Amino acid sequence: MSIHHTILHCLLNYRFRGFYPVVIDIESAGFHPKTDALLEIAIITLKMNELGWLKIDDMLHFHIIPFKGSIIKAESVAFNKIDPFNPLRGAVSEYEALEKIFTLVRKKITLNKCKKGIIVAHNANFDHAFLMAASHRAGIKKNPFHPFTTLDTAALSGLILGQTVLAKACKIAGIPFDTTQAHSALYDTKQTAYLFCELVNRWKRLGGWPPSLLNYKKYKTNTN
Repeated sequence: MSIHHTILHCLLNYRFRGFYPVVIDIESAGFHPKTDALLEIAIITLKMNELGWLKIDDMLHFHIIPFKGSIIKAESVAFNKIDPFNPLRGAVSEYEALEKIFTLVRKKITLNKCKKGIIVAHNANFDHAFLMAASHRAGIKKNPFHPFTTLDTAALSGLILGQTVLAKACKIAGIPFDTTQAHSALYDTKQTAYLFCELVNRWKRLGGWPPSLLNYKKYKTNTN
């Protein structure tokens, strides 16, 4: 493999087809993104070192004020142990949280010469739907994330580790998981980020990345 291709394979924008991965976890007061309150959000940005290993970069975390008219389901807040109206939460509006999150993500997209952010989450459809709904409510027009594509660590873990539950996947991957801290957006985002980095890096260690140029040439020949 040429030096040019070796360098390319160590760049974050090349690894995910120009998408910049951002790990996200959301805690909510229900399962319906358009009606149920978003209560907590955390994100972790990622970086790739000079050898092409994926690592954790920066982090943001916010408690969120329930939007006006939102539904708060008792069973949901009992499950995640969040009191939406506790003044000690230091909660901010959806707009304030998302403005800061999107500003950081845009900065990282530019820095890494990517074209768009992509959400990485455990059962990513849930987090993606809540983020998109909150962005729409807040009237933020320049959402840096892809409108539908995600990277789901539940699916990836099922494929690579044989587990889809976050705690069990982390255990199999050798990542500590404290169940007493689970369902905190900040803690779950950290563990999901560690898990995603391990899955991506494990694929590299096993020889799955970079893809074989010989196989790529065979594919191009067969499809032309």
